[in-house]
Amino acid sequence: MERSGNRLISLDAMRGFTIAAMILVNFPGDGDQVYPPLQHSVWNGLTFTDLIAPFFLYIVGVSIALAYGRKLFTNTLDAGVYRKIVVRSLKIFAVGMFLNLLPNFDFAELRWTGTLHRIAIVFLVCALLFLHTGWRVQALAGALILIGYWLAMTLIPTPGTGRVMLEPGVNLAAWVDSQYLPGRMWQGTWDPEGILSTFPSIATGITGMLAGRLLISGYEPSHKVNYLMTAGLFTAALGYFWGLVFPVNENLWTSSFVLVTSGLASLLLGAMMFLVDILDRTKGMAPGVIFGANAITVYVLADILSIPFYQIPIGDSTLNSHVVAGLTTAGVAPRLASMVFALLFVGINFIPAYLLYRKKVFIKL
Repeated sequence: MERSGNRLISLDAMRGFTIAAMILVNFPGDGDQVYPPLQHSVWNGLTFTDLIAPFFLYIVGVSIALAYGRKLFTNTLDAGVYRKIVVRSLKIFAVGMFLNLLPNFDFAELRWTGTLHRIAIVFLVCALLFLHTGWRVQALAGALILIGYWLAMTLIPTPGTGRVMLEPGVNLAAWVDSQYLPGRMWQGTWDPEGILSTFPSIATGITGMLAGRLLISGYEPSHKVNYLMTAGLFTAALGYFWGLVFPVNENLWTSSFVLVTSGLASLLLGAMMFLVDILDRTKGMAPGVIFGANAITVYVLADILSIPFYQIPIGDSTLNSHVVAGLTTAGVAPRLASMVFALLFVGINFIPAYLLYRKKVFIKL
């Protein structure tokens, strides 16, 4: 595993392991047999699975700072950068729409939101914000978004009810989705990646940009790690206490959820930087770096490969069901059998990721 230029192996690995975790939790062998940490929280609370999406948006923010920071500070940005940002955002959004249409291409049931859609929006807004503001304005923007969202969700009654509610399907964000979000929604009348909750997800990207700004500063590497982990601990703690009045909730992407997850992401990135980039302990990082080199491409491939593995019948069932049934018949616990197949699917996706990495093919949407 080679270092290239000024790239952080720790960040590449964190990105890749995040994508691998995303595939693991998205594609269990049996959706009814899943260990609790590999499931999203039903409503309030935080599981391992709930960390994955915010970690990736945080990494998007860090990557923006690393990609554009030095050019910005040395005044070497050209006008074409704006076109590239907009085009990349549109491409990511379009690929998200394509995945939502799979496998039947039923436009009547088209969903206009999703993981890639949110990544596209966060990338576009955060990249433009980074190019036109300093870190203080970015921090202020993030704080105003989080405070404004908190006040809106806890002070404005859900129209038609006369009450402020944070329960599923009856809160302000759900009402906005029901009124203004086109197409099919993930939960029928509301969507966890809907309109209002996209605003605090932008704040997640901003926290990553602030971390990235620290990483491209002139501080010594060890000082960067110290500052990053201190900020992470403080941010997570602040989110925890905020959660006492505005619960940590991924479906609503609450302000407390943003701070807790961004704080934990900072702690993880700081720890990985210390081990990998400072102590040069890269053992075990290769799978993450390989997945991370083509992260979004691997995510797309996983959705496409899931069709033959999870959706096309083989006899009276699908391949995943056959394998899980075989394992359980052999005496493997149902949840373990489900996770084993999910890990197998992660390994299958690793094959094209490895081939692309070995041939030095890096696909940027």
